[in-house]
This record gives sequence, structure tokens and C-alpha cells, in this order.
Amino acid sequence: MNKIYAISALAIVAALTGGIGATLLLDSWSRDDSADAFGECRESRVAGAGDIGGPFELVSETGETVTDTDVITQPSLLYFGYTFCPDVCPLDNARNVVAIEILEEQGQIVTPVFITIDPERDTPDQLATFTDNMHPRMIGLTGSLDQTSAASRAYRTYFSHQEPDEDGYYLVDHSTSTYLVLPEHGFVEFFSRNALPEEMAETISCFVNAAS
Repeated sequence: MNKIYAISALAIVAALTGGIGATLLLDSWSRDDSADAFGECRESRVAGAGDIGGPFELVSETGETVTDTDVITQPSLLYFGYTFCPDVCPLDNARNVVAIEILEEQGQIVTPVFITIDPERDTPDQLATFTDNMHPRMIGLTGSLDQTSAASRAYRTYFSHQEPDEDGYYLVDHSTSTYLVLPEHGFVEFFSRNALPEEMAETISCFVNAAS
């Protein structure tokens, strides 16, 4: 990925942190951490966390049908967005890439995964162009509207297609959280738009170490 682009993108993330509201509910973590293998890594609690995540079947950027077990073979950061997104998606994914590059320098490999909520326009080829520009290890996933909607529901994300303009172009409102998913544990944590890559890397490292 173009490092200059990533750093430049991060410079204006703060201006967009209002973004589109996430659908997750938070409060401070206030329970016995000994009951949770990842308790020391958490700074917040997600209401209904046990219901977030699960199986999905989608189509990869290479055109192959894949499932969650095919994709999540390493610690992974999942983001739901679309390639025609004018600002939020590129910025969020650039931030995520910086976080995984920090981790890679520390010897921990985390896979970035981009799942479209606009499958009509986000063909495998379109996704491949987007992910290749972001990071060589980023995986792009599309599918039918039913498939992508099912994956979105599994992670309790929100999206709504706006009316197209006279040229047929349209925007998609969507939630902007990034999900940390571990192969043997599923969803374990999420990051909001205002999370810094250094903070994300530290938290992810804690989860990965606790899982090993």
C-alpha cells in the first residue's frame, strides 16, 4: 500500500469521526475479568456480544465461493463498506492497514477483510482493485444481496442505499465499526472510527497473546 496515502488519510480521520453512528451499544467494563479469558484486553463491553458474528458464505475477489472458516484462518479485522464510498471507507481501511503493519513489525500477522454492502457495483474485479490498493493481504468479499445482507446481519451492522442521482450514482449509509475476529473464538472486540492505529495494534496484540 502507498504509505503516504495511508498517513495522509489518517490526518483527516478526526474531521470525520462523527461519521455514521454505529449500531453497537457500549458501557464501561464492570465485571469480574477472571470469568473472561480476554478481560485484561477489554476497555469496553458490547451489549449482546455473544450474538455478534457467525457463519457466512460469500464470494471472494477471485470469484470463489468461500465461508467464514475459509477466510478467518488468522486473527482478522472485518470492515463492512463499499468501494464507491467517497471518504469514510478508504480512511477507515487505511487506518486499519496502519494498525496491522505495526503488528506485522512486531511479528504478529492480522488479516484485513473488506465485506461489501453494495454487491451490485462491487464485483470481484472491483473489489480486487480496491483491496490491492489498500494492502496486498486484504481480502475482499462480495456475493448476492442476500449473502452480503446475511453477513451484515450476523455482525449487527447497518446499511441503507440512498436514491440514485440522474446518472445512477448513489451513496450507501452504513455503520463504520471494525471487528476483531479470532479463528477459535469468533468476534472478540470492535473498534470505532476514533480509534488510533497504535491503540488498535496494542489491543489486538493483547487479544492475540491471550488467545495463544
